[in-house]
Amino acid sequence: MLDPHQLGQEGERLAAEYLAKKGYHILKRNYRYHRHEIDIVAMHQTTLCFIEVKTRSTTEKGDPAEAVTLSKQREIIKAARAYLAFSGEERRDCRFEVVAIKVANLDENPLVSYVIEHFPDAFWATS
Repeated sequence: MLDPHQLGQEGERLAAEYLAKKGYHILKRNYRYHRHEIDIVAMHQTTLCFIEVKTRSTTEKGDPAEAVTLSKQREIIKAARAYLAFSGEERRDCRFEVVAIKVANLDENPLVSYVIEHFPDAFWATS
């Protein structure tokens, strides 16, 4: 059985594979700005996407997408603004997305059975 950190890492790997199959070009994983982090930064066509990945093995604490609270959104937005400033891409079209992964069958192989939900335009940043 995977510990929560390992489960999160595997979820991010699965999300990156899923997004790549949908035509996303992964630019960066685990981008950090101070204590804020963006799980995946990717290009989809001409749009720069900041993607939060949430993986759960149980719904005991709710649906994985529900874990992207307003507070978490603010942290992601701060990191995204830093990414844009440091990369010189401040004028690029951007969007915030969430990939929620529910994992089942944790007894044998934890990643044999999973469901991915993708929420493009999951939330917005205001100026």
